[in-house]
Amino acid sequence: MTKFILIAFFASITHSAFSNEPVIGGPCQGCEFVFQDIPSQIPPNARIAALDEEGEPMIVSGTVFNKDGTIAEGVVIYAYQTNNKGNYPKGDTFHGRLRAWAKTNSDGRYVFETIRPVAYPNREEPEHIHLHVIEKNRGTYYIDSIEFTDDILLTNDLKKARKSRGGNGVVTPVKNKLGQWLVTRDVDLGAGIPNYIE
Repeated sequence: MTKFILIAFFASITHSAFSNEPVIGGPCQGCEFVFQDIPSQIPPNARIAALDEEGEPMIVSGTVFNKDGTIAEGVVIYAYQTNNKGNYPKGDTFHGRLRAWAKTNSDGRYVFETIRPVAYPNREEPEHIHLHVIEKNRGTYYIDSIEFTDDILLTNDLKKARKSRGGNGVVTPVKNKLGQWLVTRDVDLGAGIPNYIE
């Protein structure tokens, strides 16, 4: 039975140039799911939440940098999040259906269109968007989630406890004239990642 499940799992993974990278920087819950259903072609602009998804619209963008400060082209950023009720809506993995991949362009840029996540019900963890990096021929690793300075659940103590994996994930959301929240989450490859080899 277990063998059948494993075969079914790997059969569901779309083959791509990024589907065989090892997990580095320490274990994480569900790291393997960054590759499940990964598209063969990954654009720099991707949509996490459908246009008709209930919630406040949000645009997440950022630039990815190499260790030497140069821009990093062709790096995949994977994101997943809760809906406007603080739940992960059912999908093929426990990451839920609100998930997507974006690959940095020649300017090192990526963009996600989504909704603003809501905090888990009856818990004190702040609102957040989970992020993973996939570097071709190097590995995949999680980085600090996107969290919001205007979230009352994000206390100073919690800010101090963050590891700054991949740079600082605490962002300041600004609402534009269209009613969309705009946030910038830049990524520093390998920053704070144990056993990262350049």
